[in-house]
Amino acid sequence: MPASSINDFHPIASAQPDDYLPHLGLSTLNTDFQAQFNDVKFVCTGGSSGRMSEYAKLFSALANVPSSGNLCNRTDRFVMYKTGPVLWVNHGIGMPSLSILLCELFKLLRLACCTDVQFIRVGTCGGVDVKPGTVIISEGVVNAALEKNKFVQWIQGKQVKRDALLDAQMGNDLFSIAVGLNLPAERGLTLSTDDFYEGQMRLDGAFCDYGNEEKLAFLGHLIQIGVKNIEMESTCFAAMIHRAKYSAAICCVVLVNRMEMDTLMLREFHAEFEKRPFEIVSRYILNKISSSNSDFV
Repeated sequence: MPASSINDFHPIASAQPDDYLPHLGLSTLNTDFQAQFNDVKFVCTGGSSGRMSEYAKLFSALANVPSSGNLCNRTDRFVMYKTGPVLWVNHGIGMPSLSILLCELFKLLRLACCTDVQFIRVGTCGGVDVKPGTVIISEGVVNAALEKNKFVQWIQGKQVKRDALLDAQMGNDLFSIAVGLNLPAERGLTLSTDDFYEGQMRLDGAFCDYGNEEKLAFLGHLIQIGVKNIEMESTCFAAMIHRAKYSAAICCVVLVNRMEMDTLMLREFHAEFEKRPFEIVSRYILNKISSSNSDFV
């Protein structure tokens, strides 16, 4: 992607004397964006701040590059770490939180004049007849109305639908790496819901107006249309990154098979699973860096 101006997407921005990214705690008054971020080529994001901090430490050791401290230390909304050309940022839970992060990351990247940036969601999910520990590399996304590759927004009281498209080559490359690492991995569609409990037909929430039979029927329908996993960010992630003219892929590990149970295990039981997407994504990034003969220290 060629360097582009914020004004390509937000013409009013040209009238603003400085730019402030409030949820990242960064602005043109306290940050030299080009000096600090111009070399960024990869943005890896997931829900948990602790997990992204751990991934940054692991990548720093693996690639033998220094890791920054938390670059969002002026706010407690998000954390962000930089390891060479890679940003590791948490997006919180769900699409509203994710959309805020992505808007401000896009502005950051354009202020830094970054080019050819790839985004990868490195997360967790529920499996649909898929065993825990399996990594799903998304082929496409499905919204809560079960529409494929569409993201729904409400603007001025009106429904707006946007294309939610992932980069097919990135997905293929990630899957090939998973196979090469002998990690359990599958391709398929990812359902993105608006909430964790009723929207995902869980039976263990505070409210439940359906039973196990209806739950299994819904999950069975998802299987028929090719859905392999469920989470709460993928349509927003794919649509916003596509709209901003970057490339995106989603690599999530299954923590629970929803055909068998609803309740997640305690973190100590699935911590090892959470390393699997990192193994795949880190190898992908190192391969890309190696193939470009880039000095990224």
